Amino acid sequence: METKSGRLGIGLVGSGFMGRAHAFAFNAVSQTFDLPLKPALAVLADQNEAQAAEAARRLGFARAVSDWRALVGDPEIDVVSITTPNHLHKPIALAALEAGKAVYCEKPLAATLADAKQMAEAARASGRVTLVGFNYLKNPIIGLAREIATSGEIGEIVAFRGIHAEDYMTDPAAPHSFRTHPVGGGVLMDLGSHIVSLARYLVGPIQEVSAAAETVHKTRPSADGPRPVEVDDHGHLVARFANGAIGTISASWVTPGRKMQLDFELVGTRGSLVFTQERFNELKFYVGEQKGRDGFKTLLAGPDTPPYGNFCPAPGHQLGFNDLKTIEVAHLVEAITGGKSASPDFQEAYEIQRTIAAALRSARARTWIGVETL
Repeated sequence: METKSGRLGIGLVGSGFMGRAHAFAFNAVSQTFDLPLKPALAVLADQNEAQAAEAARRLGFARAVSDWRALVGDPEIDVVSITTPNHLHKPIALAALEAGKAVYCEKPLAATLADAKQMAEAARASGRVTLVGFNYLKNPIIGLAREIATSGEIGEIVAFRGIHAEDYMTDPAAPHSFRTHPVGGGVLMDLGSHIVSLARYLVGPIQEVSAAAETVHKTRPSADGPRPVEVDDHGHLVARFANGAIGTISASWVTPGRKMQLDFELVGTRGSLVFTQERFNELKFYVGEQKGRDGFKTLLAGPDTPPYGNFCPAPGHQLGFNDLKTIEVAHLVEAITGGKSASPDFQEAYEIQRTIAAALRSARARTWIGVETL
């Protein structure tokens, strides 16, 4: 990609929670990593001029616009960063790819599987770098878990148990939003996609699923009165992986007390790994011990689990959520400048979404569904 001398022009669409996380990461990445190009916060787009201008001032963008199309068409922009509600991902991403921009899009990739497929095909045809914000994959301790799993150190992987549970929709008075609308996809799409991304990263492709899903709160309040909820509040699936392993995956946004339970247990024929996002600088590791000394060992993230050392020279001092976004942005910049693919790209995000779509179809049909049949 041809860029302006020494800089990578960033255009951000959306300034909510994830928009702020993207901005923090773009600001921090050049101070944390030695990169050939420095991201320059050029343009921020939001739903009206006042909101865009205030967000641009607060987050450090040079200019603000109220129409994302103006941002995408701006010759100063090299990367379009998308943090809008799901149904807006497709039109923005397709326009950005057509304009020759790299695209950094939050998950899930799209509001529907058909849209996700179209986006993946457009990305492949464009040859541009794409990256989707499954930032938990960038945790150094998750990289260590993958290294252990793929090395054979715990033997052949035979089982995966994963859950992503939070409580932000537990209250039935929580208002209707895009999350509880079909374009939001429901909890399996919103949170389940994270644990599916981890399952695929650690074990490999999922071939078929059998799932159950339920709407706990049948209506949500809105300005027009109670509105029916058409998406799942919690879902559970049994998965068969291509390598022969089996697994269970659960997602819930109605689990009281859970703020960020993104947990998995990876079972091998000689050992196991256990992880919880609520202690995401630690990995429990077991390969058998001498009698009387049996049990899991706790591995701590540190400079020997790169790129932790870019942030802190001392082990056990812990990284945070925004650090994972910074690592994610570093990989994006490295892919753009090195002419390589980023991961997970639009194609991998499509495969994650296809797995979720198979689970939702399975829940409706109450039968096993092959992921590749979709």
